[in-house]
Amino acid sequence: MNPASNLILVGPMGAGKTCIGKRLAERYGLRLADADREIEQRTGASVTAIFEHEGEAGFRARESAVLAELLQTDGLLLATGGGAVLAADNRRLLRERGFVVQLQVSVEQQLERLAADRSRPLLARGDREQVLRDLAQARAPYYAEVADLRFDTAAMTAAEAATQLAVALDRHWRRIAAPPSPSVSEVNA
Repeated sequence: MNPASNLILVGPMGAGKTCIGKRLAERYGLRLADADREIEQRTGASVTAIFEHEGEAGFRARESAVLAELLQTDGLLLATGGGAVLAADNRRLLRERGFVVQLQVSVEQQLERLAADRSRPLLARGDREQVLRDLAQARAPYYAEVADLRFDTAAMTAAEAATQLAVALDRHWRRIAAPPSPSVSEVNA
């Protein structure tokens, strides 16, 4: 058990990190941050555009910087991008700064969930099924390395998955309270 004030969701695209994360953030009174949306807001460009102009390496550098900044705070539910676990420094940071839940989903379920999605740059590389299988195989050890809890989201709606995951979290996550904010007198001292 990893005591932490932050809850972090990792897993492949289409596993439900953002949809489930919204519901869990509300349930636990956490501030929701979606790493990919944060990158887009800060750059004013879509993830696809960043991949096109800076390549995957440029995107991953931005992702690492955003993760480091976001995880300086407490009381956060962080929905990571699927590849956030690729960098060793990111994996260390995720383990140190939160209770990490690996959302799992089959490639078949990913294909179904992502059938109409054209916003994922890694899926623009030919055979979507083979790309997802290759990503799953390459990233599985990294997800396993950081995960405090694994949860399969297949065959569930986001609402069902959030409800069932909350039951598991209530059993496994020892949530620590975020440190109190300094008072005005402490800040001015």
